[in-house]
Amino acid sequence: MRASSVPEVLSLLAQHGDDARILAGGQTLLATLNMRLSEPRVLVDINDVPGLSGISLQHGYVRIGALTRHGDIEDSMVVRQHVPLLAMAAPHVAHRAIRNRGTLGGSIAFADPAAEWPACAVALDARIVVIGPQGERRIPAADFFLDLYTTALASGEIITACEFPLPEPDRRYVFDELTRRHGDYAIVGLAASARVEGSTLRDARLVFLGTGNIPMRARAAEAALEGGPPEGARLEAARLALATELAPVADLYHSPEAKLHLASVLMSRLAQRLVATAAGTTPDHGGRHA
Repeated sequence: MRASSVPEVLSLLAQHGDDARILAGGQTLLATLNMRLSEPRVLVDINDVPGLSGISLQHGYVRIGALTRHGDIEDSMVVRQHVPLLAMAAPHVAHRAIRNRGTLGGSIAFADPAAEWPACAVALDARIVVIGPQGERRIPAADFFLDLYTTALASGEIITACEFPLPEPDRRYVFDELTRRHGDYAIVGLAASARVEGSTLRDARLVFLGTGNIPMRARAAEAALEGGPPEGARLEAARLALATELAPVADLYHSPEAKLHLASVLMSRLAQRLVATAAGTTPDHGGRHA
């Protein structure tokens, strides 16, 4: 069913309940249909619903509509200027053909713990804007992802946008992930930021993807990096702290111990890149293979 307005979408969801699924970009949904992991009776196509796409500055936030394609985020000058972490992460999202169809809202709603946008949303203190039978509400990204493929969306609600607060002027951002091949799901990834004073990190933020059931913020490792250069005893303390915070699950190729080691390596690299970025050294944002 092709909906033409948000009220029509909500009406269809109320009418069909658990038998309905939202069709946006379809890059995740169609794969689950092909593998018989999802068997809805009704698909509600929201691609013609006005007001659900676009990137704009609004009241101290960059607002990105749920139907905005990954490729549009990658190409946006507004994103590059005001939300650089998203610009760094975008090229890591699958391949360009998929980025031309997949949507921000679809990725956030599916809540794959190996996906880039959920980790970035948590790292940036984004707000997820949703609407349902009870009206509109804004959910902090840190509260939105509850468990594996499970979110705080209530029955009958849809995501309409994500709002990313404008960054502090002295804050630096880096993103990277390790993959077997470019375009594959990340083995581990990290969205990181900090205020940098010389070679000293202040108020570091480390949010990992691929290391748990949800985007994992490593608060103890952040605290270990506080107040000095990311090297020596300080970096070793952060590595030890990381081992107490992450709980990666084995996949076909990597044990939990291997993933934890790779997360530690990635943390070390990105902490050093934060310092290099503040010093004016242009960091390498290219993907890395493991």
